This record gives sequence, C-alpha cells and structure tokens, in this order.
Amino acid sequence: MTTTYAALLRGINVGAGKRLPMAELRPLMEGLGFGGVRTYLQSGQAAFASDHGDEKSLAAELTQAIEKRFGFAVDVIVRDHAYLKAIVEACPFPAAELEAKQLHVTYFSAPVEAERFAEIDPAAYLPEEFRLGDRALYLYAPNGLGRSKLAEHLAKPRINKGLIATTRNWNTVVKLVEMTGA
Repeated sequence: MTTTYAALLRGINVGAGKRLPMAELRPLMEGLGFGGVRTYLQSGQAAFASDHGDEKSLAAELTQAIEKRFGFAVDVIVRDHAYLKAIVEACPFPAAELEAKQLHVTYFSAPVEAERFAEIDPAAYLPEEFRLGDRALYLYAPNGLGRSKLAEHLAKPRINKGLIATTRNWNTVVKLVEMTGA
C-alpha cells in the first residue's frame, strides 16, 4: 500500500552551512524509489509517496542518502498525512485567529513526556505559551519565533536530549497537510 509522507529536514539552508538545494533533493528522493516528490520552500520539507518502510526506516534511508550525496549528516523526521492532519486538528491555540509567525509546531522524533519541561515556569514567559501534543509541541509566540525567549529555552539541549526536534511555522504546518493529502 502506498502512503504519502512529509520529510522534515532539520537545520539545512540556514546560514552558510549545510546547503542542500531542493532541486537536488527531489531527484535524490526519486532515486530511492519515492514517488510524487515535491518540495516546499528551501528550508527542508518534501512530500513523497512510498510503498515500503515506515516513518523511522524512511527517515533513516533518507538521512543516509543525503550524507552520501552531500557529504554531511542531516537529521530527518518523516510523518504520514494522517499524523500531520491530526496535528493541525489538535492545535490547542486559535490558529485561524493568529498570524502564521505567531504559531509554531516543533516535531519530535519520539514521544515526549511533560517531565522534560518541568523546569519551565510558564508564567515567566507569558504571553508566550506552549502545549504538548503527539510527538509535537505547539508554541504560541506573539512576537514571532526570533524574539521568543520561551522558544530559546525550549531549544536547550538538556530538554531535547536524545531527540531530533525541528520547528515549522503554522503556514508550513498547514502546507504539509495539503501536500501530503493529494
């Protein structure tokens, strides 16, 4: 059975390091046997179809192929359409009332427990807020991610230890549902 997925590549095409042109990623993914490969923006997301593997094995396969072709390691998270759609539907914030720059989702490679975030005093960061979801964290940052003190704290290595974590703004979150739904 063929399933449609999104691949989320962490930390590419930001700054001078890890340049990975999407025009080169598409044929690489097609060479792995993935169908209907489409990319979105230059910040590392692609939709594709596959009839083999699961999210974890597909992510590992793509990670290895990128390192072999481009010479550097890239963390990859793969999620199917049903998951991506559920993330949008479960948003605890009023997404329709917010600007895309105010709402973000951090996708994690594995489930996260609330205990990881116990050191954070939510009142200290208001009006910024976060909520946990299924292998995801929703972040409301009214002044944007770049100015968010809460986002800075949430990105600390001790909080994300042992996980791959990659964040997307709400426009991208919604676009990934659209891209994988076709």
